Amino acid sequence: MAEPGLLDGHLCGIRHPGVPGDAESWLVAFDDYVPEEEGKREALCTLANGYWGTRGAGEETVADGTHYPGTYFAGVYDVVDRIADGAPMPDEEMVNAPNWLPVRLRLDGDEWFGLDGGAGIEVVGFRQELDVRHGILTRCVTVRDPHGRVTTVRSDRFVSQATPRLAAMRVSILPADWSGRVTVRTGIDGSVANTNVPYGARGMRQRLRPIQQRELPADALLLEAETSRSNVRIALAARTTVRLGESSVRPARRFDVDRRGEVGHEFTVEAVAGVPLVIEKVVAVCTSRDRAVLTPAEAAAEGLELAGTFDELLTAHTRAWERIWLEFAVEMRPAGEAALALHFNAFHVLQTLNAVDADLDAGVPARGLHGEAYGGHVFWDELFVYPFITLRRPRLTAALLGYRHRRLGAARTAAARAGRNGAMFPWQSGIAGDDVTPTQLFNPLSATWIPDNSALQRHVGLAVAFSAWQYYESTGDLQFLLHEGADLIVGVARFFASLARYDPARDRYSIDHVMGPDEFHDGYLDRPGQGVRDNVYTNVMTAWVLQRAVAAVDLLARQPGRLAWMRLGVAPGEKEEWVRIARRLTVVFNDDGTLSQFDGYQALEPIDLDEYRRTNSTIGRLDLILNAAHDTTNRYQVSKQPDALMLLYLFSAEELRELLADMGYELPADAVVRTVERYSATSTYGSTLSNVVHSWLEARRDRARSWRFLETALRSDLDDIQHGTTREGVHIGAMAGSVDLVTRCYLGLEMRGDRLWFHPRLPGEIASIAFHLSYRDQALSITVTQDVLRIASAEGEAAPIRIVVEGTRYELATGEVRTFPL
Repeated sequence: MAEPGLLDGHLCGIRHPGVPGDAESWLVAFDDYVPEEEGKREALCTLANGYWGTRGAGEETVADGTHYPGTYFAGVYDVVDRIADGAPMPDEEMVNAPNWLPVRLRLDGDEWFGLDGGAGIEVVGFRQELDVRHGILTRCVTVRDPHGRVTTVRSDRFVSQATPRLAAMRVSILPADWSGRVTVRTGIDGSVANTNVPYGARGMRQRLRPIQQRELPADALLLEAETSRSNVRIALAARTTVRLGESSVRPARRFDVDRRGEVGHEFTVEAVAGVPLVIEKVVAVCTSRDRAVLTPAEAAAEGLELAGTFDELLTAHTRAWERIWLEFAVEMRPAGEAALALHFNAFHVLQTLNAVDADLDAGVPARGLHGEAYGGHVFWDELFVYPFITLRRPRLTAALLGYRHRRLGAARTAAARAGRNGAMFPWQSGIAGDDVTPTQLFNPLSATWIPDNSALQRHVGLAVAFSAWQYYESTGDLQFLLHEGADLIVGVARFFASLARYDPARDRYSIDHVMGPDEFHDGYLDRPGQGVRDNVYTNVMTAWVLQRAVAAVDLLARQPGRLAWMRLGVAPGEKEEWVRIARRLTVVFNDDGTLSQFDGYQALEPIDLDEYRRTNSTIGRLDLILNAAHDTTNRYQVSKQPDALMLLYLFSAEELRELLADMGYELPADAVVRTVERYSATSTYGSTLSNVVHSWLEARRDRARSWRFLETALRSDLDDIQHGTTREGVHIGAMAGSVDLVTRCYLGLEMRGDRLWFHPRLPGEIASIAFHLSYRDQALSITVTQDVLRIASAEGEAAPIRIVVEGTRYELATGEVRTFPL
């Protein structure tokens, strides 16, 4: 507990200006220091801007098992030679870059300041706040030393949204009842290693070697380092200024260099009781992957020279965030914990992606710029991220899809090596688009390595094609389709068409040797690790993509000159083959009329999940639990995240029934309900995405249950529902999906047939939702309550759009406002 008055003084009582009246929905706060929680909090308090990010570790900390001050640059990976169970396993991992945070304090000759019991320091007050409206992390600590002296230390930091290659920190020291010397050591630590994921193959590895370590004019330092194998250079330049009260101080500095990659300045200031000693640190960064840069070191040094003061940079940064929230804020009433989690999740998605449209070659890292889980790889999680982005800043989605388009050559090469046509995108992607999915997985329950066959999840390509078409559907951006989108869609369509094998006896096509999103079934008992046959998600999505490929080719064929159409090289009869495969792909049904996960699923053994719940703290990773017991999920009717239900997440029931009807199958409305019930009962909800999907599915059927799933989805990382994974990075897909739920799902918002469809159904816990979106060049403000839907189009010049509200069609012109009773 904080002592009276210590946290209410002029250092710790200040809130950042501009936080709205409902501050509780914009501030994530911690009122105690818990070492066991630091890893999770550091991930939750990461600050980033899409170009780079830094975890929320204290400026005095080092990686020591409790703390992990990681810094990451989007798209900066290194090649790694792992050893798994004695065998080599090549990989790539996002590099832990030099740490710019260090500001260490020695108070009047005592040991270096820290909160973990050193020097007999007693923490008597603690407050840490993440202002998600403005991207500012504040920590204020009051301590009593062994001599009985009381000191308050406050730090404020941000990673600039206004100027992506800048960051800044302010550390204020207030001696409450003593005067004396304060020694400060500030610098850049390039001796860091990748140790955020401690078990198995991801052990201690230093990925950097120092290239330059030197002083710069005006009390500044520079460190340039290079990655070991990918040879990416990273430069950081840091300037530190000092004030005592309102007076500038220029203490004598000692410059230190460590060959491992550290540079630092050390100086001493005479502090005065009741007068704050303020240290301000501004950092400029650059990498050799940046465009229009001669050398990273020169660019970082110049960026620092041109950078303003802490206050000037902070003003620009907060204004940039205010502009971002004008596009992306989703306001849910009543305000409270759910509204805070909504803002928090949107904040972390935006931090991870927002600067990517600044000509940066990076995809959507599944765990953000927040930690080293999955090596920072790009998965299919983008499928859950794009809707949130596309409906607000569509060009950002196009820029992110550019990451996939630039790796289309690698996908084509992978398909050719596998004896297939088209483009085979990898389950995990990093630098060049090669498949960097590990072949071995460490099971911590048995402390053994087991085969990882998740590279069989070819459906990642279907997600790429789906996202490309959804972007086109939302924007009508024909130029994107001409130059990038059709390449992606047709490349994926060709690959899956080449996977399909025709059975004349059934007059049906089948796809074999794949895994669905479920992940618990990598094969049959007699052929483990070889995939399954006629996975329902893969086959239905393939039919949909083939249909979109036909539509894309037809659009391109009508363009003057037909240059894009000729580039695709559609062979005679190829389009007709796509149509034939799409209409005759196999979909397997269970005896009860529900969709089956794959051919043979119904013959698997049932499993008593309640029994495993009684004996395990969580069953999310039942595959690891069973493996440790010398069993396998391939034996049972159980899912981590059911494939059949993913279809109902991506398509409305009406759309799915239409798609299946075109394939020659009937799916009655009651079979949809029974499909949801069947797989809801046999799911372990082992993915953070599971709660997003199940909330979506229940939205029309059981709104109270949908809300409960949403609450879990919103707090997946805040509550660390996977028991320890958040410290290794947040779950960007689940975060984006939870925000998307509140908007697209609860408003019944769809983009199809060149129309924007609305069918609102709010849970009783929500009084209203308000947000902005962009559709076909119109800027729309949407407000929905339990009784009314209001759509307002901003003034300007754009073609009218066609909307459908509760089944009735309308046109909406710019500047027009329409209100619809519900």
